[in-house]
Amino acid sequence: MDKKKTLDDIFNDDEFGILDSKPTKSSVKSEDERLIESFQEINDFFIKNNRKPEATNVTEFKLLSRLKALGNDPKKIDVLKTYDTYNLLGANKEVKSVSDILQDDDLGILDTDETLSIFKLEHVPSSAERAESDFVAQRKAMKDKEFLPYESMFKKIHKELREGDRQLFAYENADKNLKAGSFYVLNGVLLYLEDLNIETENISLPSGGRLRKDGRTRIIFENGTMSNMLYRSLDKTLLNSANDGRIVSHTTSEIENELFNNVNSIKDEDKETGWIYVLKSKSSNQEIVSIQDLYKIGYSTVPVPERIKNASKEPTYLMAEVRIVEAYKTYNLNAQKFENLVHRFFGEVCLNVDITDDKGRRITPREWFVVPLPVIQKVISLILSGEIVDWRYDKSTNQLIEK
Repeated sequence: MDKKKTLDDIFNDDEFGILDSKPTKSSVKSEDERLIESFQEINDFFIKNNRKPEATNVTEFKLLSRLKALGNDPKKIDVLKTYDTYNLLGANKEVKSVSDILQDDDLGILDTDETLSIFKLEHVPSSAERAESDFVAQRKAMKDKEFLPYESMFKKIHKELREGDRQLFAYENADKNLKAGSFYVLNGVLLYLEDLNIETENISLPSGGRLRKDGRTRIIFENGTMSNMLYRSLDKTLLNSANDGRIVSHTTSEIENELFNNVNSIKDEDKETGWIYVLKSKSSNQEIVSIQDLYKIGYSTVPVPERIKNASKEPTYLMAEVRIVEAYKTYNLNAQKFENLVHRFFGEVCLNVDITDDKGRRITPREWFVVPLPVIQKVISLILSGEIVDWRYDKSTNQLIEK
């Protein structure tokens, strides 16, 4: 009588592989695969250039921001350490002295400072950490079919950035800059703020009541994920200096079309929407005083004297009092579009200076320009008439040149 076959015997005797079961490979990349792929771009850059990326252009800025973000995330470092051939993440530290050991004591095991007491709340998250937590927790992968329309849009934005038709600016001021339909860069990743569902609530503070805006957003990321994180969490995450939050400007044609259509459609029932202003600094700082023809060109929805009453405490005014040189009432004017257009037109003569506010934060004002006042007056007139598209500014001669 034949010996009964076991299951092992049956599988081992499967000469034609009939019983083989091969799992179907998913075409969707896992989160780790996308992470490794994104890090490999940085490795490739290092191999080609023999250096880390720098903030010299849009492409390098994205890689640099991504590298910083990865280097600040222990979980991602752990995933990538096998692929970090050139120690770009700094995970493989060489210990040469006792000092190196002490400096690398992340858990504080070697601390002897008695000031580390129960009054130091080690595990209570800050508001920035809570915002970051909300940001990470709310992200989820999109289906390929769902992401397809956005993918082509992101490619178009990258092309416009490379060609200089869009620019990157440091993120600030949610009320003015956090708008549905706009693009931003966070840790080197492009994101699209598709929708905002904002509600305003009155909150009580010791200093008095104030209105606070918050609500859910719909954000699409170029890596195929999306989020419905809170408006205020997005704002805090973009403001966090470790995240390199950036605003992606609108294209020149978008700015001009909306700006001129609104300005040229004034009706009898319309009311002024704000004021364009030109200011001169009263700073005693010799570096500022020594710059001739330095003016701030901006826009305010409140009367200019009210807007500048705290100028000496605001970095945007160089932490000094200012003098009003010109002020123009405007109708149907979009503040962001106006400021973007001015920045583009006078971009080559924009003051490049970092100002530290009273909280120690470093801010780069964007609305100060080194240009003669008569030229500014003419440019504002051309903007309001819509004729600015036919002109350009020549900084070598300080003159407007007709195209």
